[in-house]
Amino acid sequence: MDDLTIARIVHVVAVLLWIGGVAFVTLVLIPAIRGAEPPERRLAAFHRIEDRFAAQARLWVALAGLSGLWMVWRGAMWDRFAEVGYWWMHAMVAVWLVFAAMLFVIEPLFLHRRMKRSTDPAGDFARMGRLHHLLLAVSLIAVIGAVGGAHGLF
Repeated sequence: MDDLTIARIVHVVAVLLWIGGVAFVTLVLIPAIRGAEPPERRLAAFHRIEDRFAAQARLWVALAGLSGLWMVWRGAMWDRFAEVGYWWMHAMVAVWLVFAAMLFVIEPLFLHRRMKRSTDPAGDFARMGRLHHLLLAVSLIAVIGAVGGAHGLF
């Protein structure tokens, strides 16, 4: 097995666990908290549970980024970023950048403190739910584009 095959395996598994986790949080965890907790306690309940997922998400996002970069570098695919037909590669990088910024910079440096001092936890929880739906939708577009594009659909 060569290094590109290993990188592809790592990449697919990392994306599967990362975006699968986003789907679980968005479609299962947030609605469960909404149904079980009063509005003013939902944000705190979410953060108690989400802290465990965040560490895993950082690992999967890091592995997806490193394996993706390795495949582009090793496969000499940089020129694809100049072609419109490879829009899905731009989509993958854009989604990765958003999640990397959120998980490695915004959440630890700003967002956690902001949420602990929230004057409107019910509103913040609702905004967070909408943001998770948006991120999941954009992530699924990137995944569909990447799988289709890698197999000649686009």
